[in-house]
Amino acid sequence: MKKLFIKTYGCQMNVYDSARMAELLAPIGYGPTDVAEEADMVILNTCHIREKAAEKVYSELGRLKKIKDARPLTIAVAGCVAQAEGEEIVARAPQVDIVVGPQSYHRLPEMIAKIARSGGHALETDFPALEKFDVLPKENSATGVTAFLTVQEGCDKFCTFCVVPYTRGAEYSRPVAQIEDEVRRLVARGVREITLLGQNVNAYCGEGPDGKMWSLARLLGRLSRIVGRLRYTTSHPRDMGDDLIAAHGDIEALMPYLHLPVQSGSDTILGAMNRQHTADDYRRLAGRIRAARPDIALSSDFIVGFPGESDKDFEATLQLVRDVGYAGAFSFKYSPRPGTPAAAARKHIPSDVKDARLQTLNTLLLEQQEAFKQGCIGRTMDVLFEKPGRQAGQAVGRSPYLQSVHVEGASQLIGTQQRVRIDGVYPNSLKGSLVREKALAH
Repeated sequence: MKKLFIKTYGCQMNVYDSARMAELLAPIGYGPTDVAEEADMVILNTCHIREKAAEKVYSELGRLKKIKDARPLTIAVAGCVAQAEGEEIVARAPQVDIVVGPQSYHRLPEMIAKIARSGGHALETDFPALEKFDVLPKENSATGVTAFLTVQEGCDKFCTFCVVPYTRGAEYSRPVAQIEDEVRRLVARGVREITLLGQNVNAYCGEGPDGKMWSLARLLGRLSRIVGRLRYTTSHPRDMGDDLIAAHGDIEALMPYLHLPVQSGSDTILGAMNRQHTADDYRRLAGRIRAARPDIALSSDFIVGFPGESDKDFEATLQLVRDVGYAGAFSFKYSPRPGTPAAAARKHIPSDVKDARLQTLNTLLLEQQEAFKQGCIGRTMDVLFEKPGRQAGQAVGRSPYLQSVHVEGASQLIGTQQRVRIDGVYPNSLKGSLVREKALAH
């Protein structure tokens, strides 16, 4: 077997894509390795969302060039940086053999064959999403009790700060039957919790077995008959339909944790971002979701220092955080993405102002996150045990709120869901103990 090393940047969808690329290459003789220096082929599966993403890729390519100068090595760049900068990558880094976008990676085997026959470079950055899901191996290689599963790709929202519509293409949803088959195979292998993925996963609109277009809520209802625990990410506030809100109260398998990005609490900035909702729209939506599922926890994304953001705009974001309350969040300083409308905007915010605002926002968010964790003490939760802990006999599980829970004397329960009482809080996890059901008196 040849050895394959994949380095993954970015979101869960890239993690999923990396696993599928490994599956595609296994039949043509590539097995995994954790060490790039031992590999016959290296794939950098890239993300273009974060600042200096491309620079990090070129830095890694410089390191790989030294390996390739010493011995044969096939180098591929995949993902969103590949899609956005394909020709530039080939020009700047001639050591790269293959450049393949996120909707074209199913063509990797034929691209490898092409460069083996004729040498040179292979570049593929089309958007054949339908073809991709028809060609991919039927067997999802996820191991363990949890798995990701892509059900929707692309984005039609065109937020002015985001490159996803340009690198992932238009919104596309997989057929229900195709998803259901994959879920059944995962469950047969021991998976007990599945997270449905999409750039705007709640915009899912796939063909159902009845020939009609199904919403995400209907898909979740169908899958809940197969798997015990379900999640989905990432969502857009515009696509939280009435049926999906109701599903959070009606579908027991749907975990009470929802990541719902808002980005800003200022209507002025939300308009400049082309988010197509207001801060009060978001507040009302959060209230409706909590009315449907009172124990739900929310997380979100925030960008500070967007072009033109005033002190008043930033204060509106802080107020929204106070009003909504979050169990977790991801917060970032705005950084321009090449080719997006916001990158060409005037009134960019000085770095020191962005730094100060991010620190202020993070302080508030961390206070809320800690309060949520402390509020878990004394509660009893269904914990899905995933792996052994560091201590003998210890197991680490996942709470309904995506928190790691450490439990002593539970190593034999990995792969099962158990009732656990939360006894304490660690910096990044919870401490719990098994709830021993008392035997019924006869």
